[in-house]
Amino acid sequence: MPRFFLNKENLTGNTVTIVGEDASHIALSLRMAVGDALVLCDNEGFDYHAEIASISREAVTLTVKEKVPSESEPPYRVRLYQCLPKGEKFETVIQKAVECGVHEIIPVQSSRCIAVLKDAAAEKKLIRFNRIAEEACKQSGRGRLVKVLPPVSYREAMRQMASCDTAFLCYENEDGLTLPGYLPSDTPREIAFLVGPEGGLSPDEVALAKEMGVISVSLGKRILRTETAAPFVLAILAGKYEL
Repeated sequence: MPRFFLNKENLTGNTVTIVGEDASHIALSLRMAVGDALVLCDNEGFDYHAEIASISREAVTLTVKEKVPSESEPPYRVRLYQCLPKGEKFETVIQKAVECGVHEIIPVQSSRCIAVLKDAAAEKKLIRFNRIAEEACKQSGRGRLVKVLPPVSYREAMRQMASCDTAFLCYENEDGLTLPGYLPSDTPREIAFLVGPEGGLSPDEVALAKEMGVISVSLGKRILRTETAAPFVLAILAGKYEL
């Protein structure tokens, strides 16, 4: 069933009005009609099952039939700190991380990053990144919008992660602690993890993480590409705490 995110300002009683691109998409691309059903998500953990009452390419009016808690959100919140990869790889990371349950994505500028986000170009790219995240939320049936936040330095990423009780960085040269060995048995409220760029993390960056209380963990005996690591971690988390 098609899913859209609800602007609660457009909800009056049990009537919702959708305008703009979403209205055009419903009317023209999906070719929906009066009486068809869809789901609206309020970005606060609830789904509204609604039926189209009137439709045009400019506006779609719906009648809410039922409000229910969303069942698609994980019982924990995951913040992904992704060191910027080159090309379009970051867009792939966004799509797959959203599908796998991430809550927020924070781009990180580390010493071995080739890509750089700054100034006006960064603002344009953030708009695009958040559009990709929104589309992935709709496609995967998420109950909340995933936000891609402005980029931070590696040190700032470590500072933010250190305040989280479950925080780790993925490091291919870690030969002691594995991710399953680090994760607590009880479901954490918040989890933060960092994935390095194509060239990996420098020894100094790994040392800084340790100084600031962020653990390094191994993801196994195979070296994963930077765009593969985050979905791999999120799948492990889902297997341990959701499935």
